[in-house]
Amino acid sequence: MNLTIVNAGVFNGSEIVDGPVHVADGRITAEAPPDAQVLDARGRTVLPGLIDAHCHAYGIDLDMLALESRPLSYVALAAARRLKAALSRGFTTVRDPSGGDAGLARAIAEGLISSPRYLWTGPALSQTGGHGDVRAADADVCGCGAHTVEVVDGVDPLRRAVRDRFRRGAHAIKIMASGGVVSLTDPIRIPQYSAEEIRAVTAEAARRGSYVAAHAYSPESIRHAVGNGVRSIEHGNLLDAPTAALMAAEGAFLVPTLAAYDAMDRRGPSIGMSPISQAKNREVLAAGREAVSLARAAGVRVGFGTDLMGVLEDEQLNGLRLQVEVDGPLLALQSATSVNAELLGRDDLGRIAPGCAADLLIVDGDPLSDPSVLWSDPERRTVIQAGRVIASGTA
Repeated sequence: MNLTIVNAGVFNGSEIVDGPVHVADGRITAEAPPDAQVLDARGRTVLPGLIDAHCHAYGIDLDMLALESRPLSYVALAAARRLKAALSRGFTTVRDPSGGDAGLARAIAEGLISSPRYLWTGPALSQTGGHGDVRAADADVCGCGAHTVEVVDGVDPLRRAVRDRFRRGAHAIKIMASGGVVSLTDPIRIPQYSAEEIRAVTAEAARRGSYVAAHAYSPESIRHAVGNGVRSIEHGNLLDAPTAALMAAEGAFLVPTLAAYDAMDRRGPSIGMSPISQAKNREVLAAGREAVSLARAAGVRVGFGTDLMGVLEDEQLNGLRLQVEVDGPLLALQSATSVNAELLGRDDLGRIAPGCAADLLIVDGDPLSDPSVLWSDPERRTVIQAGRVIASGTA
């Protein structure tokens, strides 16, 4: 579809300017194509399509053992519903840093399911007893489904695992570098994987022109990851100022996931979260906002993610509200658009400029003066992906 959007404000990455926006063959163009359909967006604002850099399509349950035990056919069907819902909210690109595979990616590419652009890592890599080893301490079972996490120990097995993920088409590699909230046997603060193991993973990724993202909460685990070549720190809630300075010096990104902790704090008991997980969540909840502020002060590039598992997926837009409360609307919008695009290495995403993909979100009003339009009334937004109207609100 060729399209011209008129009478709208346009977010150019730093301010709202006058339109129009022209689209031809799925790309933004400088001139209106002669056969363009005109979309009148009077009183509304055109944004780049939002990017969620921490979105788990296969994360259909907060019980990790239950998730890994289900047939992958069922998990993939549930994932399709989750991806369609994310697209309807205006997230035209997601990075899945613990799941996805070549089959799901092919189904999306062939148009079998409605989905954001989908960049996947395959199952995250976890050490035995790490965040990703789904077994309880007293359980003699094999949590070996490896839909979202695979337990791999040792330099050579890790090399093989990384090479196989890239063979299958993975965008990047994910490792677990500290304990986590929903895993039951690993303290949050202790670094995971040895330096030699992490370097084996990051070296393989670098050879492929890619990078490694690491789940890490504590300063110790963040330093351990970044110092051994990790580029993207996921969560980072317990970050301190010296570690933020190291991240900035090494060019690492922080992808905060404030929505997850807020949602688990409010809804955890009602959805059956274990007492162990609830206590871990309380440990990192309040610190998450401070981590964003510390990262900003140090000059770290801060992205945006949500990390919502199971039924909590409906909190995705709430993540924007939480990040706006810390950063203000301009920085939060940049995090969910141009900064995330830079993290993904995609200069054709996250911006409205000639040559960029025509992934757009049209919201009521001006999000810089009234940021609530970013998360309220999702049914009133218009979502455009590759120049095609996916969801039409009041425009």
